[in-house]
Amino acid sequence: MINGGQNLKRILIADDDVVMKHLVTSIARKEGYDVVAVDDGREAFRILQSDANFCAAVFDMMMPGLEGLDIIRYMKTEKRLMRIPVMMITSEQSLELMARSFVAGVTVFLPKPFTAEKLQFTLQMLLNGKPAAPRTLRSS
Repeated sequence: MINGGQNLKRILIADDDVVMKHLVTSIARKEGYDVVAVDDGREAFRILQSDANFCAAVFDMMMPGLEGLDIIRYMKTEKRLMRIPVMMITSEQSLELMARSFVAGVTVFLPKPFTAEKLQFTLQMLLNGKPAAPRTLRSS
C-alpha cells in the first residue's frame, strides 16, 4: 500500500495480553510487516496522534486505558487515520458487540479463541482483501 510516496509496511498492534500480542506480532512479521506493539489502548492512541504511517491496526477489544472501539472511533474522526483498516480481536462472542464494532469502523472481527492459521488468514484479508492462497479453515 502506497501513501504519499511511502511504502507502508507497518502494523500497529495493541493488546494487554502478552501471549496474544506476541502471537499477532510473530505472524505479522512472518508476513513481512514491521510491527509497533503496545500494551494498552492509551498508548496506541498516543502513537496515532502523531503517526499515521500504518497499513493496518490490530486491537484487542478490552484493554486498560482505552478500549479498542474507543480508538477506532477516534481514528474515524481523523482523515489521516480513516484509511487504516482495523482488525478487532475479542473473547466476547456477542452479535451485538460485533455489530457495534462494524458500525464503529472495524474492518474484520476475529473472536477468540482462534488458531494461528485463522489469525494469519484474517490478517491477510485485512491487508490484501484476500488471503495469499486459497485454503480450508478449520474451526478453532
